Amino acid sequence: MIAWEVTRSCNLACVHCRASAERGPYPNELSTEECKELLKRVTVFAQPTIILTGGEPLVRGDIFEIAAHGSHLGLRMVMAPNGTLVTPEIARRMVEVGIQRISISLDAASADKHDSFRGVPGAFQGAIAGIRAAKEAGLPFQINSTITRINHDQIKEILRMAVEMGAAALHIFLLVPTGRAEEMKDQELSPQDYEKTLHWFYEQRDRFPLALKATCAPHYYRILRQRARQEGKEVNTEAYGLDAVTRGCLGGISFCFISHVGKVQPCGYLELDCGNVRNEAFQRIWEESPVFRKLRDVDGYEGKCGYCEFRHVCGGCRARAYSITGNYLAEEPYCVYQPTRGPSS
Repeated sequence: MIAWEVTRSCNLACVHCRASAERGPYPNELSTEECKELLKRVTVFAQPTIILTGGEPLVRGDIFEIAAHGSHLGLRMVMAPNGTLVTPEIARRMVEVGIQRISISLDAASADKHDSFRGVPGAFQGAIAGIRAAKEAGLPFQINSTITRINHDQIKEILRMAVEMGAAALHIFLLVPTGRAEEMKDQELSPQDYEKTLHWFYEQRDRFPLALKATCAPHYYRILRQRARQEGKEVNTEAYGLDAVTRGCLGGISFCFISHVGKVQPCGYLELDCGNVRNEAFQRIWEESPVFRKLRDVDGYEGKCGYCEFRHVCGGCRARAYSITGNYLAEEPYCVYQPTRGPSS
């Protein structure tokens, strides 16, 4: 997967925004032709899902031209708007250019909390209207929700709403304190509440008719295996779907982020410059970046993450480690698990 920040401009001012995005405009964004060339170069060696994100991708005037070009090249094109600009006409246009799914964030089950989180009055109603427009257009949508102490008590209600609205999936994100979210460090869940929340999330997986995914919460994939072992289950795709074959932190391994000016990073939260698509081929960056190579060597991680028996399926959040310690290879600071073997075992 490639998350591509096609623009940093945004019509909201979310308190947790990794990019501290504002209305802009931001200078030096990739041109239409540069965007098309990037997509072409990606298809030379891979067929990833392309997540058109921002900022707010819909404020970019040529967004449908870019999306249509990616679809024409055979790429799976999806989009992450905030919902407030998704009118019935826009939703139909998304379908026409081949957008296969959109994600819209609901960071609370009530308008006051969501609007406070998003920094603009009416953001909640706008998101709900966008979801309805997508549903009417036959455009699959998922709900994303960033969990903090502010909305932790509403996660059950958010799940209920996602089911009632017909979402294809609910993805919960555990806050990574980067960008504007650095000012929210005191709103992060404690490591203990983090663990409890992921156990609760695991317990919902067979109770509702939609896919559930934990993002920026790599511990979930350790918990899944621990719970499966306790329940006498085999972790395979028949029982656990994609959760059986994916891993926790994907940054630099099967996922990367491309900024509005072409900078390639392991993910949007881990701001390490791994190269720029304006200066070199994306394939070369992906295959040869020293940062990516280090991230792929999980045995080289430091602290308990380097010898944990779950390191290949979890990996710890590299962005959270970097944000808190300044070292992206350091052990995950919000993990309460103690490996069963020591570093020399």
